[in-house]
Amino acid sequence: MNPPKFEKTEDMSNLTFLNDASVLHNLRARYGQMLIYTYSGLFCVVINPYKRLPIYEPSVAEMYMGKRRTEMPPHLFAVSDEAYRNMLIDHENQSMLITGESGAGKTENTKKVIAYFATVGASQQKGDAAAAATPDQPDKKKVTLEDQIVQTNPVLEAFGNAKTVRNNNSSRFGKFIRIHFSKLGRVASCDIEHC
Repeated sequence: MNPPKFEKTEDMSNLTFLNDASVLHNLRARYGQMLIYTYSGLFCVVINPYKRLPIYEPSVAEMYMGKRRTEMPPHLFAVSDEAYRNMLIDHENQSMLITGESGAGKTENTKKVIAYFATVGASQQKGDAAAAATPDQPDKKKVTLEDQIVQTNPVLEAFGNAKTVRNNNSSRFGKFIRIHFSKLGRVASCDIEHC
């Protein structure tokens, strides 16, 4: 048993006794408080709550932008922001692997990562040309590249997802997604391969 100071610890690599029972106890205690994200060293363990939580709002994303992982509670946005910052600072490609059993929330978490990168790497600043009306259609807003990337998910899901016993929106294929950024950290393009 771990000392009480490790109860609901945010990073399980800090546990004095790191074993299956301790990990399960910590994850269960955190999940009971709807703390679905927990670090385990470099990894982020996620437990699917099977319900919508208000932890993906733009205001939450903004709280994680530019922060170190240790400055904020565990979250997919913290892992995403760390990869984004490392890409900008080290000028090296970054990878994220989202894996788990059927119904674990891989598709939903992938969508959250893409939306976060679209937000943090927006090619237009707020109130800039993205929101400006076009001359030929003054009432119509310009669709940004980031919006287009986020909007590809429903199309892909329509062709490759199915309802299963464990999951109403189960992906029946793997996706390899590359988001390309400019040297300034703005989204430049994206390509998606299915496996």
